[in-house]
Order: sequence, then C-alpha cells, then structure tokens
Amino acid sequence: MREGRPASFYWLAAFFCLFLLFLYGPMIAIFALSFQGPTGGMTFPMNGISLHWFGRLWSGGGIVDIKSAFWRSLQLGLTVMVITMVFSVLAGLAFRKRFIGQNLLFYVTIASLIVPSIVTSLGIALQFRLFDEVVKAYAPGFIADTYSTAMGIFTSGLGAHLTWALPFGLLIMFAIFNRFDGRLEEAARDQGATPWQTFFHVILPVILPSLIGVGLFGFTLSWDEIARSSQAIGEKNTLPLELQALTSTVTTPEIYALGTVTTGVSFLVIGLALAGILFLRARQARHGSDAGKGLS
Repeated sequence: MREGRPASFYWLAAFFCLFLLFLYGPMIAIFALSFQGPTGGMTFPMNGISLHWFGRLWSGGGIVDIKSAFWRSLQLGLTVMVITMVFSVLAGLAFRKRFIGQNLLFYVTIASLIVPSIVTSLGIALQFRLFDEVVKAYAPGFIADTYSTAMGIFTSGLGAHLTWALPFGLLIMFAIFNRFDGRLEEAARDQGATPWQTFFHVILPVILPSLIGVGLFGFTLSWDEIARSSQAIGEKNTLPLELQALTSTVTTPEIYALGTVTTGVSFLVIGLALAGILFLRARQARHGSDAGKGLS
C-alpha cells in the first residue's frame, strides 16, 4: 500500500508557491496593467483592455524620448555582448597555459563582482572627469575650446557595463576550457590542421553553446543595468535609467507598458539563445550519429 506524503511536504510546497507568487506576482501585475484601457489607472480593477499605452509610449507623447533610449540600450547591450564573447574566449584560451601574473590577473578581473556597483560607477565617472580636466588644461587650444567630455554611452558607459558582464563570461569560459578534451586538438593537428583550422573546426563547435550563454549573460546584464550606469553613462540615459526616472513623474500605465517592453526584450533574447543552443546540440548529435554509422 502506497504511503502518503508527510505533512512537511505540503508545508514546503505551500511555502514554495508563496515564494513564486512573491517573486513573479508584481511582474504579472505590471504586465496586466500595461494593457489598461485609455481611461484606466495605475491599479486594479482594469478599465478595458487595449494597446493604448504602448502606442502612447512609442508615439513620443511621453515625458522622455523612449525610442532613442531603447535604441541606445539595444546598441550598448549588443556591443557588450560581442566584446564579452570575444574576450571570454580569448581569455579562456590564454589561461589554459601558465604565465606570469596569471592568478593576479584573474583575481583583479573577478574583483569587480565584489565591489559595490555604485562605487564602481563613481570611480569610472571620477576617472573620466579627471581626464576631462587634463584635456581642458593641457590640450592645444583648438582641442580644448571645443572639448566637452569623454563620458558617453560607448566610453565610460561601455566600460562600466563590461566590469559587470565580462567577469561572468570569463568564469563560464574558464569552466568550459577546464574540462575541454585536449585530445581533440591533438587529433586535428595530427591530421595537418593549422591553429586557425583547429579553432574554427574543432574548438569553436564544442564551446559554441556555452559561448551563446556568455553572450546572453552579456546582453541581459547590460540591458537591465542601473547602478553602474547611474554615474558613468554621460548625458544620455539608457532605457533602465529612463524607467527609473519615470517612476517619480509618470502617473499613468505608460510606465507599465515601458516595463513590459523592457522585460519582453529580455525574454526574447533568452528565447533566441535557448533556441540556438538546442539547435546546435541537435546538430552535434545528428553529426555524431552520422559519424557512428559511417564507422560501422
């Protein structure tokens, strides 16, 4: 006879359900309220269902230019993603061999995950302000007269986001290369493959699913970043900073629509990354089965 579950199981299950409600309840509420009717307010009950606030958001009728902020965040996120992927692979390859200062370089790189984000942002902003003062004081007149600041989306802002995204990419690639089977490279070299051919035809196909995950980390961490952007982004804000500013000025569901769009982009990127990983794994499994059939 099958025994029933202990009472502790149901208590833990109830606690877990409450945790999920606490975690995702606010997000679900924002998603729902973003579809309020034109006369709807910031709270329930909903007064109709429509896309009115999404249209108002993209028409430029709001307080800030959401379109420009959206494209700035998208461009910055894609740039951080590409740089994180490239440098993570290069660092993973480099750290497979011992070199002087290896441990120091590793800990210095990972240390940015420990330092509070606002401190990192302030430090980068201070560094660029000092650079601005030096340029204005010592640069030739034709440069100093027209110079304003070096801070911007793709200078100080990019650096601030990389201090957050790049260490995660490095940790992932270090783990991947630590368990990489070096015999695959030896076999390729024995067949006369050049180092570039070995990388593109042997190493890259194996690490590509993980590399997509690194890119996913890079984009989503940049896309949602606020603290590290707050002091180092320059004169033009990213979308999360605009969203933060709107929380104290907007009293319509337009802010909910912006939150839904921001979260939707994150989910879209995650979905595309997962689809890419599943496709690559299925392709590798298919090639492996074809190779097995050829040997048999």
